[in-house]
Amino acid sequence: MAADDRSGERVLLVTPTRRDAEVTCQLLGKARIDCLPCANLEELAGEIREGVGAIVLTDAALAASGADALLSALASQPAWSDVPTVLLTGDRQRSDLAQRTLSRLTNVTLLDLPSSTRSLVSAVDSSLRARRRQYEIRDQLVRQAAAEEALREADRRKDEFLATLAHELRNPLGALRNGLQVLLHGPGEAAVRERMLGMMDRQSRLLVKLIDELLDVSRIATGKVDLRRDRLDLRAVIGAALELGQTAVDAAHHDLRVELPPDPVWVSGDQSRLAQVIGNLVNNAAKYTPDGGRIVVSLGSDATQAIVRVVDNGVGMPAEVIPHVFDLFTQVNRTLDRAQGGLGIGLSLVRQLVALHGGSVSAASRGAGQGSTFTLTLPLASSASASEAPASPREERRPAGGRRRLRLLVVDDNADVADSLAALLEDAGHQTRTEYGGAAGIRAAEEFAPDVVFCDIGMPGTDGHELASQLSSKPHLASTLLVAVTGWGGEERQRRTKAAGFHVHLTKPVDPDAVEAVLSRVAG
Repeated sequence: MAADDRSGERVLLVTPTRRDAEVTCQLLGKARIDCLPCANLEELAGEIREGVGAIVLTDAALAASGADALLSALASQPAWSDVPTVLLTGDRQRSDLAQRTLSRLTNVTLLDLPSSTRSLVSAVDSSLRARRRQYEIRDQLVRQAAAEEALREADRRKDEFLATLAHELRNPLGALRNGLQVLLHGPGEAAVRERMLGMMDRQSRLLVKLIDELLDVSRIATGKVDLRRDRLDLRAVIGAALELGQTAVDAAHHDLRVELPPDPVWVSGDQSRLAQVIGNLVNNAAKYTPDGGRIVVSLGSDATQAIVRVVDNGVGMPAEVIPHVFDLFTQVNRTLDRAQGGLGIGLSLVRQLVALHGGSVSAASRGAGQGSTFTLTLPLASSASASEAPASPREERRPAGGRRRLRLLVVDDNADVADSLAALLEDAGHQTRTEYGGAAGIRAAEEFAPDVVFCDIGMPGTDGHELASQLSSKPHLASTLLVAVTGWGGEERQRRTKAAGFHVHLTKPVDPDAVEAVLSRVAG
């Protein structure tokens, strides 16, 4: 029963005469009880289906025709319902029909005639209270059913997501394996080698992007995303975002048009996160636009907010799809002949990251084949520039001197990871040493006196935190730069590595450019 629907509180009654019905309803009305007199049991049965709080009957009504209609209406009630009946009785010897009908009623209060007004009102009021408790049970059952349906839907989407994840991981892994086989067994032509290496680099970056998106979902859900706010010109953010999405646009030969105002549009936000938001919208447009389509990215503003629109002439969306495009792990089958990649979390990340910036994002489409428009709004920044947190003095360290050959120590219990990173460092001309455990890494640092230590965190026995803590306490290693190389990302993990004594936190798989940036800080 809805809050504004009183039909579930009605008292339906059948009395021997119309006058009895009028008097009874007057008495109940004074107690603010809604009463509806019915001419016979058939009419009462019809009203039950419209909503009923309780029934008031007499022996004479039970003995009349229509008892089967009444019993049928009561039997058709849902399982939680047991409609209370108040029977005003004066007969000691009921007819067989009245007795059979009474025996099949399951929630009856007998009230002997003659009965006082007080007794009647009390009996009806008690019946209504019992009926309200039934409604509470009904509402609880409805909530439980909704929760169970939500769990089933979440389980279904989880299964679909895991299947999609397996598919999306197998694609780049398959390409990487094929590339390795070509490099290992192929004829070795320079052009082939260059093509394979380029392909393997792209596919490895795709794997990293998939993992980063999964981690972002977890960080946002647990409130572990810290925005590094600056006063940003949104035009520059869009430029950075288009660099991220350019590969997908170029691969599909789309016509990408950018419409920017001549003057800056200032917002307060995290540049990398806002670039991620706009880049995801551009990637989404590229994904759902047939090859050679058109994508327009425009920036404008009004008195209070910046407005970014990403418009495509792609496959569009039916009206029923639009409310769900930002749901987590949701992929919309907009067409049957066009398989789409991705995990169904990119647009969910967009919505959550925009919300963290105090903005909003919406989707619109005129229908299938009519393209889509995604509109992003962000509050305009105040005239005061956002302040940046001061950098750690240790992280600002820049050793003097010219660029030189460095002594580098790599510590990781995964031999493949350690050896491959060491090979990368050696290829850059540096002297390296590799150890496969924390305790061995500490001993090696004592002997080797490295300029930089690249160390894993999660190792058995002496882990990376313990290694950094011990090395930081040794005066003769004070100039050694400690770099955490770990599969754990996020601001909280970075705070923990910094507290342990690390100067830099890199997330696996490490970007060679990030490694080079670290080495440049030391080598000059």
